[in-house]
Amino acid sequence: MRAAYIEHTGSAADIRYGGLPAPRPGPTDVLVDVIATTVNHVDTFVRSGAFPTPLPFPFVVGRDLVGRVAEAGPGAAGFRSGDLVWCNSLGYDGRQGAAAEQAVVPVDRLYRLPAEVEPETAVTVLHPAATAYLALFVHGRLRLGETVVVAGGAGNVGAALVAFAAAAGARVVATASAGDAEFCRRTGAAEVLDHRDPDLIDRLRSACPDGIAVYLDTAGRNELEPVIDLLARRGRIVLLAGAGARPVLPVGPLYVNDRTVTGFVISHATTAELAEAAGAVNRMLAAGRLAPREVVPLALAQVAEAHRMIEQGELRGRRAVITP
Repeated sequence: MRAAYIEHTGSAADIRYGGLPAPRPGPTDVLVDVIATTVNHVDTFVRSGAFPTPLPFPFVVGRDLVGRVAEAGPGAAGFRSGDLVWCNSLGYDGRQGAAAEQAVVPVDRLYRLPAEVEPETAVTVLHPAATAYLALFVHGRLRLGETVVVAGGAGNVGAALVAFAAAAGARVVATASAGDAEFCRRTGAAEVLDHRDPDLIDRLRSACPDGIAVYLDTAGRNELEPVIDLLARRGRIVLLAGAGARPVLPVGPLYVNDRTVTGFVISHATTAELAEAAGAVNRMLAAGRLAPREVVPLALAQVAEAHRMIEQGELRGRRAVITP
């Protein structure tokens, strides 16, 4: 079996491409023939060692895949050979990754793909869309009619946040560059503000006169001090980026207004939460409400190049589609 793998954590240049023993499914696993995979920022964190997690070497990189069932273990009821399936939680916590011709997926992390959805489209949104769903509805506790602000609304996760929030009946305000404003509106934002505007906080206050119910920071700026003052009573901030940030935390406006700040990474989601998100992702995919802006087709032998490109910012606004 051909795969992209590492023998130790390190740079993108340490990713190897070559033959590995074919994986074998356990009793509650499913063996999947990979149709397409991709690369996410978190894949680079795992590969480099920045995200500490058990890695059995040689370690196949990659989190997401779409493929067809090749073989199901006796405890993997419900899946049959040929089923079109997907997974977005491989490649960490001791599980081998997706960047290979075949992958073993635990049955509780495998989901069917709607027949009308192209695998190459789906694979680009699986991780960001599930992240967005959980950030909004599990950690952000979004309710109908609330005002949501998405900081970084044109990114992969940001666009999915806008789409999910708009579909749920929220009023969505996004921040993005001026050149990305129209894209954010097409995704579902009612209003888009230039994140470079020196008067951004005042403009947010005007755009959200009743306060912000849920503020989601995908940009990693973590400017909590001015944002907390913009929250409605019981408003929530969900942080999805900014591992090195050390912002000022104004405690008073938090506790006297029942406001909260929550950090969230999808790698800690439970299998039940992932399954809930998968159902929502499939519904949005089938409705045509999730899709990449632009794709970069790459071969499995180019996974190292994909990692380099994402670390250098060369895939901004684009998603790699990697096929064996």
